[in-house]
Amino acid sequence: MSRSEVLLWVRLRGREPGEPTFRRQHPIGPYIADFYCSATKLVIEIDGGVHREEDRMVRDYWRDEALRERGCRVLRIDARDVLRDPDSVADKVRAEARLPPPSRSA
Repeated sequence: MSRSEVLLWVRLRGREPGEPTFRRQHPIGPYIADFYCSATKLVIEIDGGVHREEDRMVRDYWRDEALRERGCRVLRIDARDVLRDPDSVADKVRAEARLPPPSRSA
């Protein structure tokens, strides 16, 4: 795990009653999600510098589409944001995980 992933994971791994729970390095078909909330089918991806390269952005787009076809929502977060303020990012992730899963008709 990268430094930004570790910083986020230490904030998400707790299992507080009534709060969303997360898994790290969770397989979904041929993909591995950095973090995953199964209750709301939320995939969280932490994107480092390589994800800003054009060829990687294209691959990420098609990966996200494949995950959406599996009924998942994808939340991409820039690693720099996690390094700058991991608590705020963790709060944002938890808020997203409280939203209902995507409907199959969307």
